[in-house]
Amino acid sequence: MLAFAYVGLRCLHFIAVMLSFGCVLYGAWWATPQLRRLMMLRFMPLLRVALLVSAVSATLMLMFQGGLMANGWGDVLQPDIWLAVAGTRFGSIWQWQILLTWVALAVVSLRPHRLAPLLLILCMAQFVLMAGVGHAAMRDGAVGALQRLNHAIHLLCAGAWFGGLQPFLYCLHLVKGPWRTSAINTMMRFSRYGHLAVAGVVLSGIANAWLIQGQLVSDSGYGQLLLVKCALVALMVVIALANRYVLVPRMATDRQRIQALFLRTTQLEMILGALVLATVSLFATWEPF
Repeated sequence: MLAFAYVGLRCLHFIAVMLSFGCVLYGAWWATPQLRRLMMLRFMPLLRVALLVSAVSATLMLMFQGGLMANGWGDVLQPDIWLAVAGTRFGSIWQWQILLTWVALAVVSLRPHRLAPLLLILCMAQFVLMAGVGHAAMRDGAVGALQRLNHAIHLLCAGAWFGGLQPFLYCLHLVKGPWRTSAINTMMRFSRYGHLAVAGVVLSGIANAWLIQGQLVSDSGYGQLLLVKCALVALMVVIALANRYVLVPRMATDRQRIQALFLRTTQLEMILGALVLATVSLFATWEPF
């Protein structure tokens, strides 16, 4: 039960960090300058909740890790166990993750629409730290550094793709109003950079599988669930390509119907993304062999 709860915390943490990253990515860069303040104000409630969830889940993950290392639930609330976890490789990195999540939460309580670039850096730093634990940290030396760098790229690209979908849907709504031109330009920027994010997810994911398993396909439970993740990502890629190259060209002829369909397919893409993160959160706790 404790292990299952830990997997759930991992999933919540992944989702929260990626949603936060997506919101501030628009507020600091992807949205046009005219739209950035509006985007930050619109997503401020979501951003505050996401950053709170990421801070609490990061803290609880260290505590739950103590219970997993020791004797279960009874050791989750033992400060001496927390100190023991902090002395491990995971703990030495995760302490910084916890610190960054709470700092980001403090920053968003100040003047977040003016501090979007700082929030963006804090979110990116969290992805880099997340790449330093788990299977990506299984090797030392130059190969280990390359593996962690590759995993950091994988997380950043995934965060830009998945986290950027919710602000993208808001831009789709703004197309109907006075912000139409800025919204269209922002969506075009997301489409342009989104191609790079999708390619980055796929290529770095292939490299991750090879570096962790020594091969792309494995008969282990880890390998089989990894294939499930790959299938879900493939569906997301198909939807993203269909949206961009099938639905977008047809908006000029039947905008209302196509826009409604575009909304549904993007929402489906978000659901698939959440399932990918749930799958990753599970098999990342398994041995890859």
